[in-house]
Amino acid sequence: MTRKKEVVLYFGSFNPIHRGHVALAEWVVEHVACDEVTLIVSPQNPLKADSDLASELARFEMAELACAASRYPERIRPSAIEFLLDKPSYTIHTLRHLRENYGDRMHFQVLMGADLVPQLDRWKESEELLADYPLLVYPRKGCEVTQYRDRITYLADAPLCDCSSTEVRQRLTAGGDVRGMLAPEVLGYIREKGLWEAKESYSADLDRRIAADPENVGLLIERGLEHYRHTQWGKALNDFHRALALDPTQEQARQYVSLVEEILDFRYKDIYNP
Repeated sequence: MTRKKEVVLYFGSFNPIHRGHVALAEWVVEHVACDEVTLIVSPQNPLKADSDLASELARFEMAELACAASRYPERIRPSAIEFLLDKPSYTIHTLRHLRENYGDRMHFQVLMGADLVPQLDRWKESEELLADYPLLVYPRKGCEVTQYRDRITYLADAPLCDCSSTEVRQRLTAGGDVRGMLAPEVLGYIREKGLWEAKESYSADLDRRIAADPENVGLLIERGLEHYRHTQWGKALNDFHRALALDPTQEQARQYVSLVEEILDFRYKDIYNP
């Protein structure tokens, strides 16, 4: 009897796909007994609002680019299967379709985040999902898995993602730097298609927010870091000093004050020693 292909299904809107998504898929390929990880790009999540959602084609094409740039392009691939099914998209409907059409040669597991486990009782026909499909659950910050422990496999060592698609979109619309969050191919696609274009520059957004809340230490440090990245040493020092005046316990601000002073002392020492 021919062995069935073991396929892990990773559902998501991927709006847009970021490095955390790909890192998790790569980890699953390396640590879970499977032949392939398939990213199911969802057209619409019934439990989420549909605002700021890029088109189906754009999200799928970005997923294609990210998967092709992964360490396992032959084993990590996106699927547009849900675009062809009735909407709104329900996981159990997709699973039934896949089992009916490919179940003779494929066995399916479902990959999901720990934050989704408490919501499972709200999913359409979740009992069938829990009973018939192995569920692989990866950790999410601040989420403890206490439910359905007898029905899931908890991937405790899977990588924690430091970013989210929401954060990527927010940075893009604020003119922020997302190079560390996206594959270069995905970022290039976003720029080419004009997705989530900046409404105002990142610095201008910070200026506006600080003007409205001048004693917000977190914003002052954030703007100081932005000035630091652009070698605007004086402005960076001003923001870090203001943050320390408001909260002397801010060690990050103190460290950056020292760094800037060292840079100024090294680069401009001739000013002090003519």
